[in-house]
Amino acid sequence: MPHIDPERLLSDLRDLRSIGAQGKGVVRPAFSPKDMEARGWLKGRYEEAGLDATIDGVGNVIGRSRNPGKALLVGSHSDTQPTGGWLDGALGVIYGLEVVRALAADDATCHLAVDAVSFQDEESRFMGCLGSRSLTGTLSQEMEQRAVDHRGVTLAEALREAGLAGVPRQRLAPGRYAGFVEAHIEQGPDLEDSGRKIGVVSSIVGLRGIRFAFRGQQNHAGTTMMARRRDAASALYELAHRINQEFPQAAGERTVWTMGRLRIEPNAPSIVPGYAELDLQFRDASEAPLDAFEKIVARLVADMNARGGVSIEAVPSRTPIPPTRMDAGLQEHIARAAERHAPGRWQHMPSGAFHDAGYVSASLPSAMLFIPSIGGISHDFAEDSRDEDIVLGCQVLADAVASILAAANAAPGRNP
Repeated sequence: MPHIDPERLLSDLRDLRSIGAQGKGVVRPAFSPKDMEARGWLKGRYEEAGLDATIDGVGNVIGRSRNPGKALLVGSHSDTQPTGGWLDGALGVIYGLEVVRALAADDATCHLAVDAVSFQDEESRFMGCLGSRSLTGTLSQEMEQRAVDHRGVTLAEALREAGLAGVPRQRLAPGRYAGFVEAHIEQGPDLEDSGRKIGVVSSIVGLRGIRFAFRGQQNHAGTTMMARRRDAASALYELAHRINQEFPQAAGERTVWTMGRLRIEPNAPSIVPGYAELDLQFRDASEAPLDAFEKIVARLVADMNARGGVSIEAVPSRTPIPPTRMDAGLQEHIARAAERHAPGRWQHMPSGAFHDAGYVSASLPSAMLFIPSIGGISHDFAEDSRDEDIVLGCQVLADAVASILAAANAAPGRNP
């Protein structure tokens, strides 16, 4: 089996971290100057590893193997949250690069074809998983035209600024791939809490979102008696409380919901608010709790609207993402490699976060590998993983990739 180079792996991760570094974290949003600098750096690394590398018209960095036979696509994303951690996405990108080099250096695996990828805008500056949508052919012209960031910059403007306007876009080559494997930090506490070192992802949760608009009457906070108020903010607080009271009754073991954005107008201490907004997001690996939550929301909104005073409108805040099952055969290869290197210290587990593998899985058999996150922290400058866990995860991935490709090329046309 191939052997990774731990020092080279960690050095490349730290070099990538330095591009956009701020303190312990990284600020490298999609299409920003630091993001494009990182993509140029990665393209050079891919070429040094013997891959034919390109940055395509949406910013995907793709390194294509020159070896014949069935290939495996390996990677993740290198863009970050506006104030992000250094391993979110970057870990899987550098794992892909190191796996290419490790397999090439071993006489038993040097003939195998591994393509490496860093997808663009997984973190939703313009559109979640923009790069993987483009590569799989599910990015429509209408979606592009609607894509605007929170500052009002359009995707078309960002592409021009990044020098990508008119650059050809890559698509998955029909029949080339045995599958896609993405490695990632867990971004949660399960592996660390259980003392396990590797997570073999069984599914990626589905995700739905609802935006509530509350319309009341703005008025003076001192002269408007409580019985006469049509307080949009109070209605928002009531609905949020009732959601937190009722959702647990329909939730599964790993169902989560978040009310992470609100807006109150005019947001002044001496004015009864006349308008408010609340965003609700909920996730589960099964559709049943998600369906139940939508029914609860509809009932609560109807009940509050029937009382009069403040009117509440509920509309979807995003296109629903259905739960995604990871490929059982690819999972088995990762599980065998995990047992070889971390016997008894790995587990099957769902992913509570969405990833590019969720979109790629509609076109290719896909799988994911997790390593522990210290304290379960992610999407924050404090995000980190232990060096020994980073190294172990990459070695498990390299073994699994070699095993997947050996099986795929031994029996062409057979699911690996």
